[in-house]
Amino acid sequence: MWATDQALAKADVYKIVGYGLDGGKKWELPLDGAVCWSNPQATDDGKAVILVSDGKPSQEKKYGGPCTQVIAFDVNKGTKLWQKSAKSGDRDVIFDEVTIGGGTVAAGGTSGGAAWSLDDGKELWAPKADGDDCRDGGYGGGSKLVAVRRCGDIERGIVTIQTLDPKTGAVKSKYQMPPGLSWPHIASTEPLVVAVNAGGSTGNGASDFFVVDDSGKEGKLRSKISTDNGKYEPRCPSTDVEGCTKLSITKDTLYMPTADHSSGNADGPGRVNEIVAFDLATGQTKGKTDGTPGSTLVPLGTDKDGYPVAYQIPTYNAGGKVLRIDPKTYKADVLLKNADETSRPERELSPDYQQGLWAQGRLYLGSTSAHRSSAALGKQYMLMAFGGS
Repeated sequence: MWATDQALAKADVYKIVGYGLDGGKKWELPLDGAVCWSNPQATDDGKAVILVSDGKPSQEKKYGGPCTQVIAFDVNKGTKLWQKSAKSGDRDVIFDEVTIGGGTVAAGGTSGGAAWSLDDGKELWAPKADGDDCRDGGYGGGSKLVAVRRCGDIERGIVTIQTLDPKTGAVKSKYQMPPGLSWPHIASTEPLVVAVNAGGSTGNGASDFFVVDDSGKEGKLRSKISTDNGKYEPRCPSTDVEGCTKLSITKDTLYMPTADHSSGNADGPGRVNEIVAFDLATGQTKGKTDGTPGSTLVPLGTDKDGYPVAYQIPTYNAGGKVLRIDPKTYKADVLLKNADETSRPERELSPDYQQGLWAQGRLYLGSTSAHRSSAALGKQYMLMAFGGS
């Protein structure tokens, strides 16, 4: 999902659909293939990017074409800005994901990376064969562009985190990952925070976070933060470079949710969790935000002022809440309280395992996949929006 001050857009089946902020379909952008990857960030002027397969399923291609097409579009207007692919020899390169960093659109995968100017789609670089068998597996975007560069064997080779000049691809800073950490994730580019799975993540995809100082040519490890064998529960994908959720990262702090546990309180029985703040400079905890028994707190990211924002999942009889955490006291202020009568469908779209987005003073909850509904399950929602103007 992408949200601006004019529209909300969501990937759908062979299309992207735009909605007005007060509801109702605003536009529809048809696609030639399936959406392979959607980068969740829209730029300040409403531009976003997706990766699309080269064609829909057919008799010749049962599962459709490969994921080779990068599309930039305008969230506000629903117009396609450009559609590009990259060549390696005479074949289109297959990509795994795409992002926007520093005004550059960059796509990467096991075949290498390519980049284009967001403004006009001009190609900036394409995969190049070299003697070291190196390739850009993927990129982290935002105000900067960071590459995960792999050399040699895809599982046991050398992996380097490289902060790039987004216009040329030149390496401004590099940090070599320890051996065995073959699938790092860029949780943030500014500050640079890298999630890794060294075992003990209990299925969350991140056992540790490396905080890297990339101000010099050789990157330096500032601190390391552990998820403590499942005590803390962010979520990162198994192999994708971007895609970590259930965390908030500000300029100096990483916020992670704890696993649910018994409240131990007779006046407030049930399961409960907290959001714990870690100092990026030291890796040590420095505060926590208490949750509500019978619910779960999930970090949603940060607001426009850089404050951490969290979502309190609905209880069995009360709607969810959006909270803003004070970075000095760690107390939470309620930004939005949802209606109690929609708590059931709200729970079904919980960002604990679905998509959640806080933008423009509104909460958007969306499903990650489309499927046929059944009478036994009742009405099911693909998208819910909460909040007013």
